[in-house]
Amino acid sequence: MSVFPQLSMNPEVREHLRNVYTNNELVCESDLVFEALLSCLSHPPLFTCLRASTHRHSLQDIQHRLQQHLAQQERSPSVYTHPQLPDVLLLPVHGPRPVDPLASEVIVSAQCGNAVLRGAHVFTPGILSTPKYMKVGEVVSVFSDVEGKCTRGAKEFKGKKVFLGNGISEVDRSEIFSSDGPGKGVAIRMTEPLYQSPSFDGVLTDQLFLQNLPSVVVGHALGPRPGERILDMCAAPGGKTTHIASLMGNQGTVVALEKIRSKMEKIVQNAKMLQLHCIKAYCCNSVHAVSSDPAQCSADGPPYPEESFDRILLDAPCSGLGQRPNMSYSWSLKEVCSYQPLQRKLFTTAVRLLKRGGVLVYSTCTVTLAENEEQVAWALKTFPCLTLEPQVPVLGSEGMSGAGLTRDQRQLLQRFRPELAWRGAGVPHSPESLLQNANADTIGFFIAKFIKRNS
Repeated sequence: MSVFPQLSMNPEVREHLRNVYTNNELVCESDLVFEALLSCLSHPPLFTCLRASTHRHSLQDIQHRLQQHLAQQERSPSVYTHPQLPDVLLLPVHGPRPVDPLASEVIVSAQCGNAVLRGAHVFTPGILSTPKYMKVGEVVSVFSDVEGKCTRGAKEFKGKKVFLGNGISEVDRSEIFSSDGPGKGVAIRMTEPLYQSPSFDGVLTDQLFLQNLPSVVVGHALGPRPGERILDMCAAPGGKTTHIASLMGNQGTVVALEKIRSKMEKIVQNAKMLQLHCIKAYCCNSVHAVSSDPAQCSADGPPYPEESFDRILLDAPCSGLGQRPNMSYSWSLKEVCSYQPLQRKLFTTAVRLLKRGGVLVYSTCTVTLAENEEQVAWALKTFPCLTLEPQVPVLGSEGMSGAGLTRDQRQLLQRFRPELAWRGAGVPHSPESLLQNANADTIGFFIAKFIKRNS
């Protein structure tokens, strides 16, 4: 049984996505699997994944420090090591819990609501509506405006909303809707969330990074080695960049490119916080990161000469349809389909920048064929120098049919498909079952690994 309604979306997008799961090449897919996808996407995964910075401390030391920190909380969760990933800690998410809504309601944006379901408190910028006379210390219920129809500053809201839990106000209403603009701190401290997960704001920031499990798998699939020169093409906010640097033992060079300066600065901040000195971040549109003209190439930053990097990660901009939890997806079909051409431009640049014998990993956090398997089929046809390579570790399912790839080719891909393990919310789980389901109950994600042949 699901607690939340299915992910809602534009009817054209829904039909486009449904066709992915019922295309003529599929044998075992069905409308039931598609419906399960829409249901699981609106709910949070049943665990929180933390990547440990093992270049400075052992996983066991970091696990012990985290357990000591969490022991100070009223409901101290257990911390487990992942049985297959040597730098991952898993914490169970308990929910849905029996929490009753109160009369006093606070409405938050859908994005803020998604964060609350993953363990965050409510920060001031995410609040849309509060009771007229809300004061510090008032106990309130928090609801998500899943359709984006609540007017900021409203005193009540009668539209479609989803209950997230109860909390205590840490600011007055007047501070939230001040003429000077909203503050930045915690406004509602969640005391009875529907899904119980620790908040990691400011917790062991030099040792832990909150990251979805498939995003950690990407770094291992890339296989970075000390002393190499590696490029992360679309790097913000730096989770995968810092993971690559950590796997290299902070030895070598990791170039991180990001076209938005404020996001690039976030990469620098995260690298400094995790004490990773081998990262060099630049504000650059990666489409233009290569040049065949030596006069345009510098010794340091982009653009770079062709065949400059041993390994390249292209975690491409995408439609984001695999993210969880997400109760409302507002993009049009035109917006969803706009990513394939951009991804191909970035991929072409990546192939030019990759050395012969080098590794290119392509990944997305979406579930469409057009941005995943179809891109692989296009790449193999367009660049004869590329071959698909086995990935280590393999925690996801094989690639989906529908893009013309052979079974052998699909088996070299990883597609994380939470809908295949979806049994609805409220399934009891022991520590053993949690670890068994850790690889299945993730966000939707896709990984392909290529080698650029020497001849």
